[in-house]
Amino acid sequence: MGASLTEIAQQLKGNTKKIQLIYAFNGTGKTRLSREFKLLFAPKVEGGAEFEELEAFGKKFLYYNAFTEDLFYWDNDLENDTEPKLKIYPNSFTKWIFEEQGQDRNIIENFQNYADEKLTPRFNEEYIITDKDGKDVTVGAFTEITFSYERGNEEHSNNIKISKGEESNFVWCVFYSLLKQVIAVLNVAEPSDRETNQFDQLEYVFIDDPVSSLDDNHLIELAVNLAQLIKHSESDLKFIITTHNPLFYNVLCNEFNNSNKKTGYNNNKHFKKHRLEKKEEGTYELISQPNDSPFSYHLFLINEIDKAIESNQIYKYHFNFLRNVLEKMSTFLGYSDWGDLLLPVEGSRTAYEKRILNLSSHSKHSGEEIVELTNDDKNVLRHLISEIKEIYRFKKLIKGGNE
Repeated sequence: MGASLTEIAQQLKGNTKKIQLIYAFNGTGKTRLSREFKLLFAPKVEGGAEFEELEAFGKKFLYYNAFTEDLFYWDNDLENDTEPKLKIYPNSFTKWIFEEQGQDRNIIENFQNYADEKLTPRFNEEYIITDKDGKDVTVGAFTEITFSYERGNEEHSNNIKISKGEESNFVWCVFYSLLKQVIAVLNVAEPSDRETNQFDQLEYVFIDDPVSSLDDNHLIELAVNLAQLIKHSESDLKFIITTHNPLFYNVLCNEFNNSNKKTGYNNNKHFKKHRLEKKEEGTYELISQPNDSPFSYHLFLINEIDKAIESNQIYKYHFNFLRNVLEKMSTFLGYSDWGDLLLPVEGSRTAYEKRILNLSSHSKHSGEEIVELTNDDKNVLRHLISEIKEIYRFKKLIKGGNE
C-alpha cells in the first residue's frame, strides 16, 4: 500500500535512528520529500515568495537540496561580457557563514579540493554603484563571487563563468562549512558554553544529492568526509541523506556500518537505510534495507528493466538504467569502455552503442524522460538486456534478495 510524500516524511521523523540513508532513482521525488519534511517543522506561509530562502537559525530543520542552489544566481554581464559574477540572494545562511564566521577561506579550500586547485573564488568587498536613476547603491560585502584561474606570481586569468557542476560543488562547500560549524558547536554539551546558541533548537539535517557532477574519486572522498563528520556528531542531531548515485550510496553504507568507540557511534543503534520507490497513482513506499548486506544496485536496475519489458511500459530512462549497468559492469570487469561489453552481443556494437548514448542522454525537461519509445527502440532494449543477462550470467533479483 503506497503512501504520500507527507506520510513518508512523517515516517522518517518518527524513526529514532541518528542517521537515515535513502536511495531513490532520479525523478522519484527526493527533493519534494525534503520539502515535505521541512513543512513538518515550518508550515508554508500563504502568499510567501516562491523563492525558498534557507533559514538555519533558531529553527529545527536545516536542509541542502536543489533549492539551496537557488540562493545563488549569475549576473552574466551581457553588456560587456567581462565580469560574470555569481550573486547571492540576501539570506541569513550565507550572511552568518561569510560575515560572522569568516568561513570564506575554508570554503575556497574545500571547493578547490573537489574541483580544481587553481580555480579560485573571490568574494567582493563592500562597494557603491550608481543605478540607472543616478542614485548611489551600496553593494554589501560577500554578496558576489567571481572565479578565475591562478597563473602563479599572484597573477590570475580574467573572470570566468564556471560550469553548472562546478557551481553545484561550490554551493555544497558553502553548506558543508556550515554543517561542520553546526556539529562543532552542538558537540559542546553545555549550551551556556557554546560560542553561539543559534543552533540549540536544531533537530534535523536533510541532505539531498550533493554529488551531481563529481568524478568517482572526489565523490568517494566527499562521501567519506561527510560520513566521518556525521559520525563525530555527539549531540541529538539527526541526519537524513538521499541520493540517486549508487557509488555514493554504497560508500556511505560502508562508512556508516563501521562503529566508532571513541565517539560512541554504533551502526546497529544509530544507522538505518531505506529505498524510496514511486508506486502507481502518485504514491510512494519507503522500503527498509538490511544493514548487513550490500545494495545490489546493478541487479535492481536489471529487475526494473525486466518489469518494464513485461508490462510494456518502456521509457527513455530505461536506456539510462541499461547504460548505468554497463558502466558499472565495465569498471568491475576491468574494461576501459562499457561499449566493449557489447562485442559478444548479436548485432552491431556501434549501432547499439549509438542508440544507448542517444536515448540515455539526460534531458533538461523531466517530462521527456517518460516519453514512450518507438517499437524498434523497445525491441532493441529487449534484445540487449536478454543478451547481456545470458552472456554475463546475471542472476535474478527476487524480493530484494539474490536468487
